[in-house]
Amino acid sequence: MVYPHYQQIWQTVQLIPHGRVACYGQIADLAGLPGRARLVGKALGKVPKEGWQGRRVPWFRVINSQGKISFPLGSEYFVKQKQHLQDEQIVVLGSRVQLNDFQWQPDLAEILFSLEF
Repeated sequence: MVYPHYQQIWQTVQLIPHGRVACYGQIADLAGLPGRARLVGKALGKVPKEGWQGRRVPWFRVINSQGKISFPLGSEYFVKQKQHLQDEQIVVLGSRVQLNDFQWQPDLAEILFSLEF
């Protein structure tokens, strides 16, 4: 069984556009789970290999509120996330992304029509 809030989180993360990032707390808020940033991290660690509802969940587009990749520097997942971000032309300096340049600023009306919860 999948924890119901995970589905809300996955669906929200699927909306982050190519070349943009969002913060854990931002995803929690948009998913209707304010204050649950850590739950976002847990949910992203449980994404099914085949994705959610036939679409991939771009977990690598979610970073912390300081604009940093949260995995330990040099770890396998750090390297993987950094590479995915760079593949989308997101500039990563060390472990940091300039949120002013790359943070997703969704149109709330668009989100309301895109989410099913």
